[in-house]
Amino acid sequence: MNMKRRVFLKGTLASGMVAVAVGAGLLSPRQVLAAWPKSAFEAKSVNDAMNGIYGTDLAPASGDIQLDAPDIAENGAVVPVKVTATMANVESITIISEKNQTPLIASFNLGATAQGFISTRIKMGQTSNVIAVVKAGGKVYSTRKEVKVTIGGCGG
Repeated sequence: MNMKRRVFLKGTLASGMVAVAVGAGLLSPRQVLAAWPKSAFEAKSVNDAMNGIYGTDLAPASGDIQLDAPDIAENGAVVPVKVTATMANVESITIISEKNQTPLIASFNLGATAQGFISTRIKMGQTSNVIAVVKAGGKVYSTRKEVKVTIGGCGG
């Protein structure tokens, strides 16, 4: 019973301190949010999204990138996607869906010791190419696969 009281008091004290720091202007929301390429996520075309992230148009294809996605997605709201890059010094992996209203789905910045692998679920509005873009050793590479969407998705 006594431990619950102590935990409650510690939590209340910590929350109060954060509130005081925010109120005093010592801690603002902009300081705690991660930097993200706003223009890339608001882009309406693949080339604009690529320019927003990498400063270049679509990259050349590479056989060192494996994109695993279903040929036919029964539900466009949850399309499983895996990207594996076997090249050295993978810095980031980006997923783009060509015909979505906002083509840039996700961009993952990887640490120096991380393996070049991501697995996620994406939302697709309609049948289109899914493009995996990998930045490794300062160069940008890509691969693509067409995924047919039968129902649902982010388009309706």
